[in-house]
Parts: sequence; C-alpha cells; structure tokens
Amino acid sequence: MPNSAAMDGGAGCGQPQEPTVGVHIHNSRSLPDFLQSVNLKYVKLGYHYLISHLLTLCLVPVMIVVIIEASQMNPDDVRQLWLHLQYNLVSVIICSAFLVFGATVYIMTRPRPVYLVDYSCYRAPDSLKAPYQRFMEHSRLTGDFDESSLEFQRKILERSGLGDETYVPEAMHFLPPRPSMQAAREEAEQVMFGSLDSLFANTNVKAKDIGILVVNCSLFNPTPSLSAMIVNKYKLRGNIRSFNLGGMGCSAGVIAIDLAKDMLQVHGNTYAVVVSTENMTQNWYFGNKKSMLIPNCLFRVGGSAVLLSNMNKDKRRAKYQLVHLVRTHKGSDDKAFRCVYQEQDDAGKTGVSLSKDLMAIAGGALKTNITTLGPLVLPVSEQLLFFAKLILKKFLNKNVKPYIPDFKLAFDHFCIHAGGRAVIDELEKNLQLLPVHVEASRMTLHRFGNTSSSSIWYELAYIEAKGRIRRGHRVWQIAFGSGFKCNSAVWEAIRNVKPSKNGPWADCIDRYPVKVVS
Repeated sequence: MPNSAAMDGGAGCGQPQEPTVGVHIHNSRSLPDFLQSVNLKYVKLGYHYLISHLLTLCLVPVMIVVIIEASQMNPDDVRQLWLHLQYNLVSVIICSAFLVFGATVYIMTRPRPVYLVDYSCYRAPDSLKAPYQRFMEHSRLTGDFDESSLEFQRKILERSGLGDETYVPEAMHFLPPRPSMQAAREEAEQVMFGSLDSLFANTNVKAKDIGILVVNCSLFNPTPSLSAMIVNKYKLRGNIRSFNLGGMGCSAGVIAIDLAKDMLQVHGNTYAVVVSTENMTQNWYFGNKKSMLIPNCLFRVGGSAVLLSNMNKDKRRAKYQLVHLVRTHKGSDDKAFRCVYQEQDDAGKTGVSLSKDLMAIAGGALKTNITTLGPLVLPVSEQLLFFAKLILKKFLNKNVKPYIPDFKLAFDHFCIHAGGRAVIDELEKNLQLLPVHVEASRMTLHRFGNTSSSSIWYELAYIEAKGRIRRGHRVWQIAFGSGFKCNSAVWEAIRNVKPSKNGPWADCIDRYPVKVVS
C-alpha cells in the first residue's frame, strides 16, 4: 500500500458557537423558582465541603478551648503538672515505649510507595498509516471478503470514531497480506523496543538497574517469550524477575501494573518496567463472520512502556504515585466468559468474536468495580447520600432511583479504555461525565484507534500534552478486557506534570480536539 497523506489538521474541527440565551418573562408578583434560580451545583459543592471537613470543623472549637485553658495556667500549675509526671514515671516510660513500638511497627509494615517515574507510547512510522479509503480498497482487493462483509466493515468504520491516521501492521500492507511468525516478531520488536528506547532515553535509567519486568500481550505469545526478547535486546541482569502475561485482553495493562506493584512491595530499592502491547499481524481475520470482523475495524498498532520505582529518591522526579488499584473478574458467568472469544469460524479461519451482549456485560463489570472503588475514593458526602438513598429504597419506597455517586468529586481526569465509541458513550452517560472528561479517550480512538491495553497511556499522554495535570490531581484509568474483566488504577500527580520528550502527541496536539463525525 502507498504511504498515506497526513490528515488535514483543520478538517473536521468544530468551530465554537456563540451560546444562545433564552429570556423568560415572569409575573413580578410571583415568587421566584428557587430550583431554577439557585445553581444546585454550588449547593452540592458546599455540602461536599462541609461533610469533608466536618472533623476539622469539630476539632477547631476543642482546640480553642484547650488553648484558652492553657493560657490561663500560672507557673504553680505548670510545676504541679511536672511533679505529677515525676511521681508517675513508670507510667510515662511504659506509654512512651508503647508509642515507640507502635511507630516502629507502622513504619516497618506500611506498604512501600509505588512511583510512576515516566512512561512512553509507541508511534509507528507514517508508512503504516491506514486511512479509511485505503483500508476499504485493500480489504476488497485481498479477495477474502464478500460484498456483505465489505459493506459491514464500511459501516463499522464510519461509526467507529477512528480517523485517517491510525496504523496497521506492515504485513497487512501487502497484496496479498503476508502474516507470518517472523512478521509478528518484527511487529512486536518494533513496538516494544521503540517504546523502551524512548523510555530509557527520557529517564536515563540503566538496563542493569531494572529488577522487575512485566510484559503483557494477549494474542501473540511465542517461544522464547516477549519478555525474554526484551531481556536479550537490552542485556538485562541475570537475576531479573520477568513475567509474560498472555490472553488477558485489553485490561491486562492494569493487571501488569498490579503485578509490578506487588513485586515492588517484596523487593526494595529497585525499578519495575511494564510493557503493554497487542500484536495484530497473525490475528487479522480473513473470513466473513460479522462478529469476528469488528476487531479488524477497531484494533490498531500501539504499545507503551512504564517505569515504576519504590525508591524514595525517585519521588522528586516521578510524575505520579499509585493510590489504588481495583480488579473485577466476571469469568464465573458463562456469558461474560464468552463475550470476547477467540475461535474459528465455519471455514476454519481464526479470529476474535465479540458478543452482542458485550456492552451489558461491560456495564455489569463496571458496576461491580466502582462499588468496590467508591468507598476508597469518594468523599464522605457522596457516600452518605448513596447510603441514604439505599436505605430509603430498601425500607420506604422501592420506586426511588438509586443515587449515582459523582465521581467528578473524586477524580480530576478520566482515562477510559478506547475500546470503541460505544464504550466511551456509555461511560460518559452512566457516570454523568462532561465532554472534557472523555475527550482524551475520544481523541485517542480517533488518532491511534484501539491499541488494546496501552490505550489508557495514550490518553494520559493526551491530557499531559494539553497541560491539564496539576499537583494533587487524581487520574482514574479504567480498562475492560476479555474474561470478562474491569480494572481500575488511581494515580495522584506528585507535581505539575509536563509531557515527556517525543510523546505520541508531540506534533499534533494543537490539532485536537477534532469533531468526530457521527
């Protein structure tokens, strides 16, 4: 296939429109409608602030009373207090010993902090771009798809939210396509080594300093493993703890972070590298089963490499600290287990089938996940409102709608797995998010397509490139994957975060956001 032309930056960009102002004339003798005149958002924010700082507000009067009492003490009172402590020296020593022991146990047993020093995302060469027209023409010329399948792919692509600058593997650019083990290895090397080269260059970390390596790729697991390929390429040390995760779908990136976090709790003063990718070369579907054609239209080349550390010295240069990680697995349910399923069609051609129940199952997994995550991150005000509505529905009125917590009070930024336009739409609706909260997900889908487990890192890179992350901001990464799984990671920015050098959005961030055609 010839090289694709770069997408016009102005194409599809929505021009800002002047807001329309509606004027309503009311009878001056009637009372105003307070529900309309009072901005309930600020009432809710005031309630949230009051509940969140309730303990402080209660302690302030107590502290004032203590200070007043202390100011009224004379020297005789102070001397009497000292004599009382001298006569109870044994009690004082025992109490002090318990305090020292308790502090020591706390310091020794508390979890080690996990810092995200930096990360990088792979960006393929322009020669691998697959604009819509070329994709469809190439699919037609392969001769593997009938007219019904070509029309189905055309409709999927038009509604997918993907732009004209996504990348497909090099083997798919030939006529006929040339999928092979060697081509798949070359794709894996290009993505993984490209991400790692950039990461090591930006962080100045030496290969011998890496103590833990975790690689995840769902559909391509050769022997030697992908993690062994990295060890060989960068000559990592002989006692490195390396892991290779396969078959775990698009949520495996968060699972890999969880594994690296657990390893960092056990092994002190070391670095962990997490590499997330997917390999499409040998997993392109060349049949005519509709449910197995969708991945061809959505999945694209991409990958990421993340550097984690448990060393206090790295806190000064790290971008984020891991706060929470929650995993949900619905594999015990047969429908959930089979909703994303690799199989052969009637003609013996292998592909990944997506069930029509996928969105409902993803919604159920998300509900379970946020039920666990909510108490860890939501302010007390939201938890009290949720509990009150739950009690009201349980005992008084079953028709009362359950209260949906406002996760915008818990997080400043959202990185929703760019699995497809429908996934982003549903989460925006059900979590009551604003367009700006899902902007990174939509633009990542538009620019890079569904890059599987690495998509959440392209999204974080987008937010950084826009200069939106400030110290103390919390980021929620949400990923879905086969099995069926929903996993969440929560990061807190240690400083005002600037984009890394040679980021995936470096030369195109000014063109985004673009208006995605419905």
